Amino acid sequence: MPPAVVDLAVVAVAAIDIWLNLWDTTELGLALAALGCAALAFRRRFPFTVFVLSLPATLLQDVAVTPLVALFTLAERSRDRRLLAACVALSAVVGSLPWPRFGGSEVVQPMTLVAFVYNLAAALAPVLFGQLVQAQRDLKRRLVEVEEAKEHERALHAQAVLARERAQLAREMHDVVSHQVSLIAVQAGALQVATTEADTKEAARSIRSLSVTTLDELRTMVTLLRASGGRATELTPQPTLADLHKLVASSGTQTRLTGDLPPTVGTPAQRALYRTVQEALTNVRKHAPGATALVELCQDGNKVGVTITNSPPTRPALPLPGSRQGLVGLRERAEILHGTLEAGPTAVGGYRVRLRIPLTAD
Repeated sequence: MPPAVVDLAVVAVAAIDIWLNLWDTTELGLALAALGCAALAFRRRFPFTVFVLSLPATLLQDVAVTPLVALFTLAERSRDRRLLAACVALSAVVGSLPWPRFGGSEVVQPMTLVAFVYNLAAALAPVLFGQLVQAQRDLKRRLVEVEEAKEHERALHAQAVLARERAQLAREMHDVVSHQVSLIAVQAGALQVATTEADTKEAARSIRSLSVTTLDELRTMVTLLRASGGRATELTPQPTLADLHKLVASSGTQTRLTGDLPPTVGTPAQRALYRTVQEALTNVRKHAPGATALVELCQDGNKVGVTITNSPPTRPALPLPGSRQGLVGLRERAEILHGTLEAGPTAVGGYRVRLRIPLTAD
């Protein structure tokens, strides 16, 4: 129901209450009663003023609606508990003061403790009800705010999950797809140099050209995906140490695998070791053609690691594009697992990558 209609109804009820309980028919009594009744139309905007204007009518007339509605509105809109307590006490005192009945007759309403307690309880009831309505309104507003905050939190969580998945996808694309495509490009380049047939040479050249283009596009995709991602989500299926022998055999380089690790190595640590070997061998194929590589697995107390060392290249490297994210991704994995990654050239012109991580890293 519109507030204006409610206010008009309240004024009408207050007028009826005054008409039924009109004791003081003098001009002053009627004026004060009418003032208190009409003031209720402005109770939403000026609740305290309306309460003050209702007191004279209470002093001269036996009315109930006007002061009770004024107190209820004040309690509903005010948060000053001391002000409300003072208004309740003032209303009880005014309602209990001696006041003449029947105009100028000698009959008076004496002020007694019973009358004061009764008026105090009557004034306290609308205040408590108004405070209850205020608390209910605040609770509804708070629930709406909490729901909005939860919705915002869910949206942020979804964005964070998506960002982590995109970052992990970028890492997996670089580790897996780049590994395979670069192998295709290297083998196609070798075939192009070795063959004497024109058709085969042209096919090899096309394969290498397409592989180079694919690697370049992959670099762009990886950069875009990593731009908005985190670094904590793993995708499945993931390789383990059991796949290292297959990786070395299919690396396209002369590689030797030595050492062994206990079966208690954590799954995240196994993934990090595998990806480090994969990235290092990919870099050997791309940047050190003809080089040999040595993959050494080791355990030192509560830490495990792998070292990949390659010899100097024996022929010029093919111009293959690189995403420049391989070692960055490896260092990220090592940091997540509280490990370290070292990479740099050797004294004889080769290159060495060394990873050390806790045995039970998770």
